[in-house]
Amino acid sequence: MTYKTLIAASTLALFAGTAASADTWRYAFEEAMDEVQGQFAQKFKEEVEGNSDHTVQLFPFGTLGESTDIMEQAQSGILQFVDQSPGFTGALIPEAQVFFVPYLLPQDEEKLATFFEESKAINELFPPLYEEQGLKLLTMFPEGEVMMTTTEAVKGPDDLNEVKFRVMTNPLLVESYQAFGATPTPLPWGEVYGALQTGIIQGQENPAFFIESTKMYEVTDHITRTGHNNFTTAVMANLDFYEGLSEEEQTVVSDAIDAAFDFIIDYQEGLTEESLEKIKEAKPSMTITTLSEEERQPFMETADEVEQEFLEIGGDQAQEILDQMKADLEAVDAGS
Repeated sequence: MTYKTLIAASTLALFAGTAASADTWRYAFEEAMDEVQGQFAQKFKEEVEGNSDHTVQLFPFGTLGESTDIMEQAQSGILQFVDQSPGFTGALIPEAQVFFVPYLLPQDEEKLATFFEESKAINELFPPLYEEQGLKLLTMFPEGEVMMTTTEAVKGPDDLNEVKFRVMTNPLLVESYQAFGATPTPLPWGEVYGALQTGIIQGQENPAFFIESTKMYEVTDHITRTGHNNFTTAVMANLDFYEGLSEEEQTVVSDAIDAAFDFIIDYQEGLTEESLEKIKEAKPSMTITTLSEEERQPFMETADEVEQEFLEIGGDQAQEILDQMKADLEAVDAGS
């Protein structure tokens, strides 16, 4: 247990007795209240509190430490719920790195939402892997097209040569950006703005809403839409806590998750373009470039290499999960 986790445990222990008697559930996530994970969490809280006697206490990013801290707290039972990207969870569950195989997920938002809702890989294959880590996987959902923000323009992999590019501490994401031609540099999120400002790194990736809300545009000059991925996140419960709930309480949780999923998909409609417009208003000199299919081709050609790396480092069920995800995506295409 890290120092931050010990501090968080001490802080939360102050009201642990009250929480037990009043059924206060604690839920931490990786973003601010007004960002996508925060909006999802607030809808979940509203649904739980509207349909039970329980209350949900929300802890946005930074309240209880970095992503690794809140995951430890969820596994140890300090937190009942946590929202964390597979980018970080991949250290615990290697198979979760599949979400960083470039150009695997569709860019069409409607197809993407259907995939997350209906995917056998997500709903049947992943839950047992999370349970092995003391976690109950409640849902996964997309947060938006991932874009590169850099200090220099990017038109192809050659433009990323020797560019120190911040990535999450995820082996496959490191592999992906190496294949793209960059020098991947894992950094905690709290250090990214300063590292860009001082030139320690020259790029990072995130959805447009996050680039706008965290003001990453202030310390970079170019946004490039390569279409290589969509940011994925997962909401989990502490397994012992979840299994200790009554059937009725579990239904409250699952219904709240379903309602929050539908809400967050609707919430994100038009969010990317709206966020890009806000960035241009705040910094008119910012260039926003959508690469053509021809310009994307050199990036797309790296997908097979990264996929093979996933099969080597992605855990015992890497092949099964990749195959199932591809089958799930084909089913979405066939049904559209």
